[in-house]
Amino acid sequence: MSREHELKAPVSYTPVAIGLHWLVALLIFFAWPMGVYMHDLPLSPQKLQYYAWHKWAGVTVFLLAILRLAWRTSHPAPALPEAMPRWQRQAATGLHHLLYLLILVIPLSGWLMSSAKGFQTVWFGLVPLPDLVGKDKELGELLEEVHEALNFTLLGIVGVHVAAAIKHHLVDRDDVLSRMLPFLRRREN
Repeated sequence: MSREHELKAPVSYTPVAIGLHWLVALLIFFAWPMGVYMHDLPLSPQKLQYYAWHKWAGVTVFLLAILRLAWRTSHPAPALPEAMPRWQRQAATGLHHLLYLLILVIPLSGWLMSSAKGFQTVWFGLVPLPDLVGKDKELGELLEEVHEALNFTLLGIVGVHVAAAIKHHLVDRDDVLSRMLPFLRRREN
């Protein structure tokens, strides 16, 4: 294998990276609105079930984020288009780092909040997770605010991420979006 071939970045993400990306996105698109919806519901068995589902999704996102990061260490992202301005490359890199950070920190903040509020997290109703902090009402309320603020930050960052991907596809007409959706790849004539 030549040195030039070794250094060449892949054209698209690997099928594993693509699958993990869309699975995490799906879970977030499930958990985020559920979190907003269930928050102000009166206490009931249904509300407790929603909280359980929300926690299950959050723990799963956390575990998949760790898996994504592990995969990414040995499978680099495809190179961005050479024509892309440097500031856009830096913004894209920073945005992706922030997304990875948030998909790790948000579930962790929820787990910490549940622990502080005295509600153990039991993944899929089968695997009890240890409480990360002792029961502390004030800490639980603070962590609830942190969890909510982080989620709204994620909503904004995901909005920018989606808008940038669409802009690259429709305006710049490059292959940035097709790296994650290979069926969109433009055919060369």
